[in-house]
Amino acid sequence: MRLKASGVCYRYGTKDVVSEVDLEAKDGEIIGILGPNGSGKTTLLKCLNRSLSPRTGTVLIDERDYRELTRREIAARMAVVPQSANVNFPFTALDIVLMGRTPEIRRFEPESRKDLDIVQEAMEMTNTAHLASRTMDQLSGGERQRVIIARALAQKPKVLLLDEPTLHLDVNHQLDILDLITRLARTERLIVIFVTHDLALAARYCDKLILMQMGKIVAAGDVIDALTPENLRMVFGIEASVYYDERIGAHSVAIIRSCKECRDR
Repeated sequence: MRLKASGVCYRYGTKDVVSEVDLEAKDGEIIGILGPNGSGKTTLLKCLNRSLSPRTGTVLIDERDYRELTRREIAARMAVVPQSANVNFPFTALDIVLMGRTPEIRRFEPESRKDLDIVQEAMEMTNTAHLASRTMDQLSGGERQRVIIARALAQKPKVLLLDEPTLHLDVNHQLDILDLITRLARTERLIVIFVTHDLALAARYCDKLILMQMGKIVAAGDVIDALTPENLRMVFGIEASVYYDERIGAHSVAIIRSCKECRDR
């Protein structure tokens, strides 16, 4: 499985918010998209799943242009975990995860045994099966996030896109969610692309990083290549360094000081 974006541009009014973006990912890979507010991260994610249609450029899913695919066909290949998932009705966790099977269920037909088995598997993988009968307003932030991820997994996607999956979660829940996402990428061979503001979590969990500024990719590569001191000064206006932490078996980021004047150079 491969996902490839070439020359993707998107414009709000007369302003280009994503400009000439190239991206490629293969199965089992975790890619983090980083950048300050307004850099185009979420817009790029929406272009990748066709929530927004790029003004120019192409997105290929296994060599097929996604403009040739129906919305249902895209949903069968690609799932999205949004930054916030407001549930305004008293749906149970099971109801929410069952919604992930919508692309596979014909209108007015009930869920099949296969659909129910897939939903059960998704809930077991995300440790949410015991929450099945509870309504979403009864769940903690971390529990709700796991349910939304279970809904995405119930689609049986090959690509999982997440927008700030750890936003508003405490540290323990952040680690739980990203440990889960990493495990799914490795065991299910999913392509995982997620947007985040958190440098330390991105360095710890991602195979590759993309740094965006003013709608453009200004750096891309593995953690060491992307998070150079120069790039961190240019994009985030901070003095920082990346190092390998043997205690966690992954990279981490040491932020030394703010350097706002560097951002304006």
